[in-house]
Amino acid sequence: MPSISEIIAAHQPEFAPYEKLYKHFHAHPELSFQEEQTAARIVKELDKLQAYAIYPKIGGHGLAAVLQNGPGPTILLRADIDGLPVQESTNVPFASTLRMTDDDGIEKPTMHACGHDIHITALLLAASTLANKQVRDHWSGTLILVFQPAEERGAGAQAMVDDGLYEKVPLPDVVVGGHVVPFREGRIGTKRGLIASSADSFKLRIEGRQAHASTPHVAIDPVVQAASTIMRLQTIVSREIDPRDFGVVTVSSIKAGDAVNIIPQFADLKLNIRAGVDETRTKIIDSISRIVSAEAAASAAPAPSLDHLFGFPLLHNNDDLTASLERTFAEHFGENYDKEIPRANFSEDFGILATAIGRPSCFFLYGGLDCEKYDSLVNEGRQAELPGNHSSEFLPVVGSVKTGADAYTVSALTILGRERGNA
Repeated sequence: MPSISEIIAAHQPEFAPYEKLYKHFHAHPELSFQEEQTAARIVKELDKLQAYAIYPKIGGHGLAAVLQNGPGPTILLRADIDGLPVQESTNVPFASTLRMTDDDGIEKPTMHACGHDIHITALLLAASTLANKQVRDHWSGTLILVFQPAEERGAGAQAMVDDGLYEKVPLPDVVVGGHVVPFREGRIGTKRGLIASSADSFKLRIEGRQAHASTPHVAIDPVVQAASTIMRLQTIVSREIDPRDFGVVTVSSIKAGDAVNIIPQFADLKLNIRAGVDETRTKIIDSISRIVSAEAAASAAPAPSLDHLFGFPLLHNNDDLTASLERTFAEHFGENYDKEIPRANFSEDFGILATAIGRPSCFFLYGGLDCEKYDSLVNEGRQAELPGNHSSEFLPVVGSVKTGADAYTVSALTILGRERGNA
């Protein structure tokens, strides 16, 4: 019986078309819930394999594909497909120059600044490998592929569940996903337990009283109040959260006024918070509400409005499922594999695909940065200059497509492999 690595080496398709496909997706990003052309191209690529039953337009532009190959377990492999409102600055020939209109009706530059183009291509490469007739001789069960929209909004997984994903496809026994991150290309890892933080985003409107800039005594200045609020919010983590816990409070946007000689009527802020446990998440949210109200009272201003935009739950890897993948990941990836990969500070809605039906899940992380550049900056103590997810310079090297594809394929063959007695 050949090993999983031997199966992949013998039957993974030629890589050159997937490099071209990755560059296509990178050059054609689409914002959350607008991924129409991305989904259409994924369907086109899956149709070529003539092996999958395809279910499009789930939860917007999400889609699922199912390959049944005899009796056995069912595994769901997930990739996310949306881009971000970021102006790309990589200067590569296939850089995105596209612009899209966001939910506020504002046209913005659009980029795959989080690596979802890598995820899409990796899952398509794994789909081709696992559909190979000779590879199918080595596994038995059901394979589900999910290409999920709107991960960046924390809404796509729930949208697919709410739109009947599990009425269209079989219920999986396990759910597996992954994400490219700013590690050295080739590095890959898992971690039992918490693997990604929670996240919540808010819109805060601070009300004031508009007046001429020369008469501040008759105004209530929302800009000054916003400044005080921002500074006070930064004390939540440093003075209210146990240092042994994890928490982040970020004010990511502030907009107020237009004219140089007018104290504006209001200031609009956007906030983003992260936490590693539910209790800390609740405490941070409660503290934000208390502080914005207190600062308004201190300014004799009207009560501000604090609206929750969207949130991501904590993401936990199931111990048993992760343990089952540790052995085969270690065998396939060798010294590049780390079973205690550092927890991600970013957040993911991937877990909803599992928790919605009470199934275990595992989320792996893998590196995408050029090895030479990574080593040079690390050796010089300049790690902060490494471009990370959501940076305008984040451009995972094409080799990380294969790392992701191998991880998806290894996961599927671990769960469905005939040598495990599943046939």
